[in-house]
Amino acid sequence: MKYPVLIHKESSSDFGVTVPDLPGCHSAGRTMEEALESAQEAVLTHVEGLLMDQEPIPTPSSVESLLPEWNEKGAVWALVPVDLSVLSKRAKRINITVPENLLRKIDAFAMKDGDSRSGLLVTAALQYIAQKQRT
Repeated sequence: MKYPVLIHKESSSDFGVTVPDLPGCHSAGRTMEEALESAQEAVLTHVEGLLMDQEPIPTPSSVESLLPEWNEKGAVWALVPVDLSVLSKRAKRINITVPENLLRKIDAFAMKDGDSRSGLLVTAALQYIAQKQRT
């Protein structure tokens, strides 16, 4: 899962990061790299709080859909990859049956997205649950 973030910098400050899909989720860093690493940690912490409160996890928006409301002069957009599977205190191995052609598609998509099969399936399940809870 990749959340779009808005990175801004004033001449007298560090890089600030806002996560539009997660109201109240912000971070910062001295360098762009630190700001992005900090954003990844902030997103995980925010999502963990949502899970503890049994709140739905917002699906990441596209940058294009956020532009009309979040068009800050001098700011840049980035995508922050977040592996929600790390939020579980303990991982539990399960055995599921999936058609081979679908498993190949899952694996190819996960690899292309820089994710693991487990990470992709956990993210997809959480997004599906959030969507169903909204309706």
